[in-house]
Amino acid sequence: MSNDAIIFEEISTAGDQFIGVATLNSEKSLNALTQEMINLLLPKLQDWKSDNNVAAILLKGSGSKALCAGGDIINLRNAMMNETPGPNNSAEHFFYTEYVLNYTMHTYPKPIMCWGHGIVMGGGLGLMASASHRVVTEKSRIAMPEIGIGLYPDVGGTWFLPRMPGYSGLFLGLTGASMNAGDALFTGIADYYVENDRFNDTLTAMTEQQWSNDNTQNHGILSALLRDLHDSCHANTPASKIEENFELVNRISDHSTLDACLTDYAAVDTDDSWLKRSTQSLANACPISAYVCFEQYKRGKHLSLKEAFLLEWKISIQVTHRNNFSEGVRALLVDKDQSPKWEPASFEEIDAELIEAHFSFPDKYKTHPLKDL
Repeated sequence: MSNDAIIFEEISTAGDQFIGVATLNSEKSLNALTQEMINLLLPKLQDWKSDNNVAAILLKGSGSKALCAGGDIINLRNAMMNETPGPNNSAEHFFYTEYVLNYTMHTYPKPIMCWGHGIVMGGGLGLMASASHRVVTEKSRIAMPEIGIGLYPDVGGTWFLPRMPGYSGLFLGLTGASMNAGDALFTGIADYYVENDRFNDTLTAMTEQQWSNDNTQNHGILSALLRDLHDSCHANTPASKIEENFELVNRISDHSTLDACLTDYAAVDTDDSWLKRSTQSLANACPISAYVCFEQYKRGKHLSLKEAFLLEWKISIQVTHRNNFSEGVRALLVDKDQSPKWEPASFEEIDAELIEAHFSFPDKYKTHPLKDL
């Protein structure tokens, strides 16, 4: 196996074209998204975009456990703690380049199929959500658990969470609840269910296609191919916990304030272990992250995709200038004591001015680096 952070291949098809394959190649870290990966994937996507011989793209993870378990947050923490804040800080640069990658994929003219097998969390979900054709499997475990580590659901969450049915997107952002394949299909974060042992069948079917030079036709070719595979597997799709609890999720989340959500989430009395674990997790989340998530969800309803990423960049830079994210990573992954010391420590200590500060343009920047997306 190659030691490259991403393995790139071009696989011949029945015609004269190729499928461009990008494999995140850090199985030990569950393919956590690094700066090196972003630096490799972005220019390769640009190359494939202008190459008429490449008909479609396939993004997957190495190994059997994960597409991508999230961003490389330990290195982000190190940069936040040891480098001067501002444009040259590597953590701030990471968020900028990650959002450029996400937006590039969202707006990519050629079809991108993402094989969302195994763990797909945080930055990994940002990649999957950005693809035009999102496949989930029987082992898919998807979540946006960022408020549990002092961050917030970024990588396009401002745009895609408010566009999920009902208040399911707000519920998922506030609880970090784990989604299975059925949940992903119900919420619209995935398009197709194909069992993982059909991956080779999927790739073979892609190589047997007579692809076109027309991107619109190629989107249709890939959709029809995946729809056939989905139809053959769909009966085995795991039941959606979100759909099962949809009425309750809407009732406890349909509020104009986070405080009201906190009250209703805490009052849920259930024997459903998934629902109980999800609703109780909000009480232990970083308080300011929960308020930021609630506000980003409200604002995201009215934003374009570009505007969502412009907003997320501001929030992310503000987060790197404060202590909660580094403290959350410390408690979860460094010291592993599971006892973060949040600032402020309680929901009651947070005021509107502190929340709004996370949405303001950061100091030391003259212009928005994403203004030309």
